[in-house]
Amino acid sequence: MTYFDRVQRGIDFIEQRLAVDLETADVAREAGISHWHFQRIFKALTNETLKTYIRSRRLAVALEMLLSTERRIIEIALEAGFQSQESFTRVFKLAFGVTPAAYRRRGTSHQFVRKPSFDGEYLRHLQTDVSLEPELYEQPELLLVGMQTHCFGIESHKNNIARKLPPLWAAFLQRLDEVPESVAGQCYGIVCPRHESADELVYLAAIAVRREVAVPPGMLLRRVPGGRYARFTHRGRVERVDQTVNYIYGNWLARSGLRHSDAADIEFYGADYHPTAESSVIRYAIPVEE
Repeated sequence: MTYFDRVQRGIDFIEQRLAVDLETADVAREAGISHWHFQRIFKALTNETLKTYIRSRRLAVALEMLLSTERRIIEIALEAGFQSQESFTRVFKLAFGVTPAAYRRRGTSHQFVRKPSFDGEYLRHLQTDVSLEPELYEQPELLLVGMQTHCFGIESHKNNIARKLPPLWAAFLQRLDEVPESVAGQCYGIVCPRHESADELVYLAAIAVRREVAVPPGMLLRRVPGGRYARFTHRGRVERVDQTVNYIYGNWLARSGLRHSDAADIEFYGADYHPTAESSVIRYAIPVEE
């Protein structure tokens, strides 16, 4: 049995026991590896501790119940494996910046990607296809011209982003030469919520321009303010970028000590991007603040 198989066996064990007291030593025992060894392997594969993973999976269960049921918060806390509503609220607010009650009132899952249960494909993706630590940098303001659509992202059960974006990009790239004063060499995908209280996203496929220009029919001009960003590298086919976004929101952001600033996410498509190649590279950046 490979290390991937043993870690997956431990993850399956966790999933069956999210609502009960669970010791990390029990998980390692189920996987057939010593406690110390299993924790080191798990951290190396996922870039997070086993204890943090268990807690964040319990929070993911709670997120789902807060939006999809009318159960009392104390019931949800206990079902998610917390000892009291107070401890649940404390951990929840630390992770997401709002209380469970405020999250429920908001009625949206945007920017709270439900942490997936890791599987073998995802673990291998983390090892080979995504930079586990980002570049933190100051993004200059962008002046963009492009075409947009509305869609639902991976944080929504209506997720249709894989269906909506390819035809948008195909249509935009066919008309790229129509954009005056464009800055060649890189295109951008801009992702932000359509409304503050909705799951629906606005996605803009765009290219930078040097100054404000007359916009071709069917396109729009958009100014994206500058700010502090965390930029990750995604390697491989574009349809697997969901796994990278899941890692960013469901793993890295939750333990980074930073928060999403509610500005737009930015995708970078440069010369090393190819829509079907395994060697393709996309860079995905999220806006962050202390």
